[in-house]
Amino acid sequence: MSDAAIAKPKDWVPAGDLQTEISAEKMLLELPRELQFITGSEAAREAIRRANVDVAISYPITPQSETMQQAGYLYDDGYIKEYYRGEEEIGVMSAIAGASRAGVRALTATSGPGLMRGMEAISSWPGARVNPILLNMCRVINTPLAIQPDNIEMSFLINTGMLMLHAENQQDFFDYTLAATEVVDHVDVTLPCVVSVDGFFVTHARGPVSLPSEKYKLTKRDGWKNCVPAMDNENPPARISRDAPIQKSNFISYHMHASWQQEVFAAVERSGKYFEKLLQGRIEVVNPGAEDFIIASGSAVSQAREAVRQEGEQGRTVGLVKVKTIRPWPGQQIIAAVKDAKRILIPEFNQAGWLHKEVCSTLYGECKAKIFGGPRVYGGMTMPTEMVLEWLAQARKDYP
Repeated sequence: MSDAAIAKPKDWVPAGDLQTEISAEKMLLELPRELQFITGSEAAREAIRRANVDVAISYPITPQSETMQQAGYLYDDGYIKEYYRGEEEIGVMSAIAGASRAGVRALTATSGPGLMRGMEAISSWPGARVNPILLNMCRVINTPLAIQPDNIEMSFLINTGMLMLHAENQQDFFDYTLAATEVVDHVDVTLPCVVSVDGFFVTHARGPVSLPSEKYKLTKRDGWKNCVPAMDNENPPARISRDAPIQKSNFISYHMHASWQQEVFAAVERSGKYFEKLLQGRIEVVNPGAEDFIIASGSAVSQAREAVRQEGEQGRTVGLVKVKTIRPWPGQQIIAAVKDAKRILIPEFNQAGWLHKEVCSTLYGECKAKIFGGPRVYGGMTMPTEMVLEWLAQARKDYP
């Protein structure tokens, strides 16, 4: 696009300059909202509009492309200060880290294979204590090549030290993105956060989303208040690490690296109190005290809700635990929620069953329930409610 095509009138004022800064607590919990019927990509756009983003960088990949196209429109309107397309994902994830290290609020998005390509850079973010927001629209990463929804890629992020949220629907995608934007800035957190959503099921489908007025945006990031102060990129230090003892020749010593990792994962746990407040709980529990429970995250929660409803029509009570934060993991909350359960199902949109593994590790020795790793669909398959109902019926038959 030529300069003439994007030229603005002399009296043009960036739309972001006309917004009023407020806290995420007021944005998410206090302001009145207006209901709209929009796609997940549009919900992400509305979150970005209110997130006071300084820099957005991306590389197109389906199904993420539409969201960052929407971000481009926001840049044109003046809601984002800088925006450009990178050459590929490693470059994008590296550039985002540099922007975040400089003290500005940075955001990017990707999907499936793009996430995998950027993983070398992404996995370095937590240890570097940079805190960008990554929107991840999950898709198949395995061959044969496909663009369909499948969230196996989330299993690669679980132990990187990143904060991880898994949105069920368009409303979550809006709320979680704004909550994450504020939580990552706390001085006792200062970590990146990935907000994942199951591609196409949410990104390209419309759903009801309650939005606060676009007159408001989150308070700007102050990089000097993070646990690692912002770096002046115009005059970068000779060595990034300020503390001499952590240097061993050109590499960090092993014992300091270990303690550094301990601090990163301690910071993950410290973020829990902030998510607990902004998301009004890190889990949602339906029908507490039930003998049969479904534990799910992402789009699988919606399928589970319908199964719970249909079971209720038949006079059977089934409980549901919706896991909102994958990291920090709400282990104690899950134990408390299902302590009296007899049977637990864990439906997932991936082959490996990463959520099943997490739950089993948490409940081992804490709960007598029989835990079923399924149903699972993958490769882009949908999960019919009938499949969840059949698994429930079989579980009751096998473990009465």
